Amino acid sequence: MKRILVVDDEPTILAAVATRLRAEDFLVETAVDGPSAVAAAAATDPDLVVLDVMLPGFDGLEVCRRIQSARSIPVLMLTARSDETDMLVGLGIGADDYLTKPFSMRELVARVRVLLRRVERVAVSPPLSFGAYRIDLRARRVHRGDDEIHLTKLEFDVLAFLAERPRAAVSRETLLEHVWGWTSDTETRTVDSHVKALRRKLGPGLIRTVHGVGYALDAPR
Repeated sequence: MKRILVVDDEPTILAAVATRLRAEDFLVETAVDGPSAVAAAAATDPDLVVLDVMLPGFDGLEVCRRIQSARSIPVLMLTARSDETDMLVGLGIGADDYLTKPFSMRELVARVRVLLRRVERVAVSPPLSFGAYRIDLRARRVHRGDDEIHLTKLEFDVLAFLAERPRAAVSRETLLEHVWGWTSDTETRTVDSHVKALRRKLGPGLIRTVHGVGYALDAPR
């Protein structure tokens, strides 16, 4: 059984989410503020965290940062605000998905299962090699020869998504949907900026631009 930590300072939401997840056969721990959330994550070692942004003590963004600094754990963030800045900051510090209140319990459970399946898939994935590059999906590390290349979480996620589909053209919209969790096609420049950063770190020969579509990962010649 997977263990989920649910963090929210609104008692009705906390109880509703915890009850539904227990009904779906998850083990559930709860916390109501920033400090207790970090302590609970350290004590219970959850498989996933459902985390409200607005919390007393310190907010969910700081909770996410502290949790992810200790161990990579899938985080589904909840917010009453639809501000895109919150989403960008949350995803930038390690959150995996974002759900805006009010939400249906059915959607929350579906998001939780998707994130857990993603972790399970990565856990059994062997390292991928492309020329001199080695991508370890489990350890989330990239090497070129003996040198490790340090990537941000989103840079690694973009690279991993392309690496799992070698030489296949992947559209910017597909990357937005699966890496950022967006379905809009108006923010494709976000993908371009991350690919540009990857090319600076990896060199120009690994990620190929597919004009009019998006990008593909090719082994350098």
